[in-house]
Amino acid sequence: MPLSRQVYLLDSMQLPPETIAVAFAKTSRSPQSFREIAAELTDEKSAEFHEKWVVGYGHASVAEHAVLHIAVENISRLAVECLESNRLASYTEKSTRYQKWDAQAYCLPPELETHPLRALYEDTIGTLFETYQHLLEPVRQVVEHRQPRREGEGDAAYDRRIRAEYVDVCRFALPAAALANVGVTINARALEHALRKMLSHPLAEVRQVGEEIKQVALERLPTLIRYVEPVAYLQQTARDLTRMAGNFPASEETDWCRLLSWDAQGEDRILAAALYRFGHMPFAQALQAVQSASSEQRAQWAEALLGGRGRYDIPLRELEYAFFTVDLLLDQGAYFELKRHRMMTQTAQRLSTLHGYALPRAILDAGMADTFRLAMRAAHRAYLRLSSDLPEVASYVVPNAFNRRVLLHFNLRTAMHWLSLRSAPNAHFSMRRVAQRVAEDLRRVLPTLGRYLMAEEGESWQAVETVHFAATAERPE
Repeated sequence: MPLSRQVYLLDSMQLPPETIAVAFAKTSRSPQSFREIAAELTDEKSAEFHEKWVVGYGHASVAEHAVLHIAVENISRLAVECLESNRLASYTEKSTRYQKWDAQAYCLPPELETHPLRALYEDTIGTLFETYQHLLEPVRQVVEHRQPRREGEGDAAYDRRIRAEYVDVCRFALPAAALANVGVTINARALEHALRKMLSHPLAEVRQVGEEIKQVALERLPTLIRYVEPVAYLQQTARDLTRMAGNFPASEETDWCRLLSWDAQGEDRILAAALYRFGHMPFAQALQAVQSASSEQRAQWAEALLGGRGRYDIPLRELEYAFFTVDLLLDQGAYFELKRHRMMTQTAQRLSTLHGYALPRAILDAGMADTFRLAMRAAHRAYLRLSSDLPEVASYVVPNAFNRRVLLHFNLRTAMHWLSLRSAPNAHFSMRRVAQRVAEDLRRVLPTLGRYLMAEEGESWQAVETVHFAATAERPE
């Protein structure tokens, strides 16, 4: 008699994550159903299995079936960066676009608790939060002028509609010390890697948060993360390369977005891979056919590959055969959104005040430019003073307005997603500027496939810059 298909959940409310992981792992050698395997397991048997196979023999993929949902509250946005740097996890964080920050919602780094520079730090953070609060109403009035109240629209509904616009501007004054909440969904294997990075981090706050996450997670993962410790390799490598990089003073880059490299044969390989997937020829034959085809034939293949794609459809994996590398200089607020695109490779330099800051036009129009500039100067002076003693800690006082260098490496499939999402009308204007600029550069080197990028039409990066920025790299005096 044929076996009937079964699809069901192993309930994480009834079974511990480590038990679920063992139940899935045992199916490779057991003819029993998942329910039968799970019914025979105890916490002790699950622990013994993980101790032997995951810890002892290194079968780490088993740990991917043990999943936790971790709530992390009131950590700095610098700590959030480290926590969210792990690719194989899901995060949702408190948004600076839709919420207003309280003046006391900032981190005092453990390194400064008894340090002589604590007063300078607290004064600077206080100035930045005070500036943020002072910006809210004047900038709101500018946005109200641009977005008048609709007939019959109540106060609460009106504020909800325009809040993202005026809070989006005011967030440029918030420092990296601002506290945030993050919801994390992560499996035990990824969590182990995340905790090792956190426990090896140069900032004491990040190490403390890592230890606290570990202790909470041990309640449900008593075996899989028991042996997580700091990694000497990560610590020593960071120290050595920081010292070595200091021998190279930074030169000024004339272009804030530079497409450093792209694969000249990327389009050929994508089209060939698509034909290869749905045919039976060797890849070399498919590639040779593409390279010898007319432009009309290539256009037909491209249309078949991408022409029927809707805005929210994920394109075929074959678009991953073309790669690009971009060097960006963008404000920290924009980077905090860019970092969520973890399927690309990102290398961000340490947050500093060394590359100037962005001045949103709405702040200028609100008559608050001088107030804003004074706060940026205070942050810059504090950063320079702190960095001489505590270079890592100095990043806490850097506001979202200051620019940061980030190196990106991504494939075309990833570009299709993030350029469409971040160029949309409801995206933050800093990210729209970046997305439109990168899309422009990619279209220049993708004569056949570039037209399918789906970056928002009718807006250029130059237009975004003109409308929304009074300056993009103003220097503190």
